[in-house]
Amino acid sequence: MKKSLGPGNGLEQSVFADNLLLAPLSAKALGRLPFEKIEMKAGEILCRSQYPIDHAYFPLSGMISLVQTLDDGGTVEVGMIGREGFFGVPLLYCSNSTPVEALVQGSGSALRLPSSRFMAEVAKNDVLRSLLLRYSGALYAQTLQTAACNGRHKVPERLARWLLEAHDRLETDDMPLRHEFISYMLGCRRSSVTVGVGALRRRGIIEIGRGVVRVKDRRKLEAAACGCYETVREEFKRLFAKPR
Repeated sequence: MKKSLGPGNGLEQSVFADNLLLAPLSAKALGRLPFEKIEMKAGEILCRSQYPIDHAYFPLSGMISLVQTLDDGGTVEVGMIGREGFFGVPLLYCSNSTPVEALVQGSGSALRLPSSRFMAEVAKNDVLRSLLLRYSGALYAQTLQTAACNGRHKVPERLARWLLEAHDRLETDDMPLRHEFISYMLGCRRSSVTVGVGALRRRGIIEIGRGVVRVKDRRKLEAAACGCYETVREEFKRLFAKPR
């Protein structure tokens, strides 16, 4: 179900506060834009690789994965977006397509804006442009670190890092995640994910149900992850630190 969020619709400002990039903007700036509120379903593709980006998406809840397809048909996740960010970074650089697929990994809701209106607003709204460019830098750092992590670190460390990133964005201890899906995101065999999940479960860090991973001990999960998680988190903090 979609809901237009134009001027005079009575939408409360608190709705926009759920996305950390839209929260700082004025009610006047937000009110003049034809946002739509949509529900995102797990497994839904918001934009395919090399297809036009019709909308910029600002998650209010849930999670979007940026997925790269390889020559052999395999897939690997190269970025993750929650309510701290938005999908549509290439639009900032005058590109109307994306080399990756935007896949909804965790159900939730989002505000979307037609790409033409998005680009027009970015051109004249200095506050929005600054926020989005800083976010694009943070997402770039995340993508680079993910590539390095996938190439150098072992599956158990990568699995712990990935679960932490998902936990941050889904904001729940009970995450609807299946082994097969996680293996696609990590670009590894399902059997490797099963071994890694089993090791975390035996240490009392997570529990496994039917298609659900429950985080029992966040601190131990952080200790089990490689340093890539902390590196990316610190870069986000640096780029969005308040000026002194």
